[in-house]
Formats: sequence, C-alpha cells, structure tokens
Amino acid sequence: MTDRRPADTALTPPPDPAARGEMTLLDHLEELRSVVLQSLVAAAAGAAACWFFSARLLDLLVRPLRLAGQNVYFQQPAEAFVMRLKLAGAAGLLLVAPFVLWRVYRFVLPGLYRHERRVVTPVLTATVLLFYTGVAFAYVVMVPKVVAFMLGFGTAYMKPLIGIGPYFSFVARLCLAFGLMFELPLVVLAFSLMGLVTPGQLWRGWRYALLIILFFSAVLTPPDVLSQLMMAGPVMLLYLGSVGVAHVVTRRRRLPGDGE
Repeated sequence: MTDRRPADTALTPPPDPAARGEMTLLDHLEELRSVVLQSLVAAAAGAAACWFFSARLLDLLVRPLRLAGQNVYFQQPAEAFVMRLKLAGAAGLLLVAPFVLWRVYRFVLPGLYRHERRVVTPVLTATVLLFYTGVAFAYVVMVPKVVAFMLGFGTAYMKPLIGIGPYFSFVARLCLAFGLMFELPLVVLAFSLMGLVTPGQLWRGWRYALLIILFFSAVLTPPDVLSQLMMAGPVMLLYLGSVGVAHVVTRRRRLPGDGE
C-alpha cells in the first residue's frame, strides 16, 4: 500500500510568520510609528505640564544671576512668553527622556540576544543617570561660578544688561555640554568591551585623552579658562575612573567559564 503522507506534507502551506510570533516589515514600521507618536505625545505632555511651573522654572533659571546681584531683562513684548515656552519645552524633554529611551529600548528588544539584553539595560540606566548628573553639575556648580567670574570684568562705567534670550542659550549650552561630556565613561567602557582599545592603552594614553578633553572643553564652554578647567577636571576624573572600571570588566571576562 502506497504511503501518501509525503505528498500531503508537500501540499501543506508554510506556517504563518505571525503564528510563530515573528513580525513582518509592516509590523516593524507600525511599531516604529507607535514609538515616534508616543514619544511626541510624551514630549508635548511634559512641556504642557511644565508650562504651569514655567514662572518658577524661570526664577530657578535666573537664580545664579540674582545671587550675583543682577537682574535679567526681555527686550521685546513677546520675548518673555516665548522664553517661557522654550523653558517649558526643554524641561518637558528632560522630564520624559527616560520614557522615550524606554520606548526605543522596547522597540529594539526583540532583536537582541539574551546576553545583549543583560548589557543594554544597565547601559541605558547609566546613560540617563550620567546625563542628568552632568546637567545638575553644570547648573549647581558651573553656572554660578562662571557668571560671577564673567561679571567681574565689568567696570564702574560698564554695567551688565543681560537679556533673557542670550542667558537662556548660555545656560542651556553649558548644561547640554556637561550632560554629553559626562557620558565619557560609557564610551570608554564600550571601546574596551569591543576590543578596540585595551585598558592599558587607555591608561598609558591619558596625556592624549587630557588634550582631547581640553579641546572639547574649549569648544563647548564660554571662552574663559575657568569654565574650561571646570569642565576638563571632572571629565578627566571620569575618564580615569572609567579606565579602572573597564580594566575590572575586561579582566572578569577573561576568567575561565565566563564565556559560557
């Protein structure tokens, strides 16, 4: 008796990718669209929420100037309104940044292996914490000292008249620069884990690292030595600390049994 099971199997249609839990290209695009829309809605909601506190945020922004005995002015009728909108938008972005990163992480999560997920989660957490630490350091430590230092160049016949627009740009630039520069430990650790450089090479090349840090400090900060040194000092300490962490991590990876 002839067995017809192979022929029946040949006529069976291939399994549906959706039945196996796989996503098609259209599914990926739809998920990406959802991530973008949710991120935009979160940013708008954060800005709207911060708008109700924009007056207090503005007072907090100009606090370093008030400590130096100075006021801040707006020169156009709509400038105060626009500035409060900008401040609410910036504060809203800082507020919802962890949610946006979490949605991006959820989007790329299905494409990661299990060992990659164990790495990405702490890296994202460290990214957010280091950025916020840099922003807080810039506002609490850097801005008051730089403001007091720069205002010290005035004379009896040259008094400051500080506009809110340029002052906001000055503070935002400093906070963003410090937030980005404080991500240096993650960059150093990533290069070490990828094998592009070894911790020993990073340690021996600290002079070159110092020159690079000084260069970026000069580009990202106002043109005065104080602000450049105040950025270069903490970032250099972060660099040396990250080299130590990279040395410990790479040494543990070389231990027998860690590659399983």
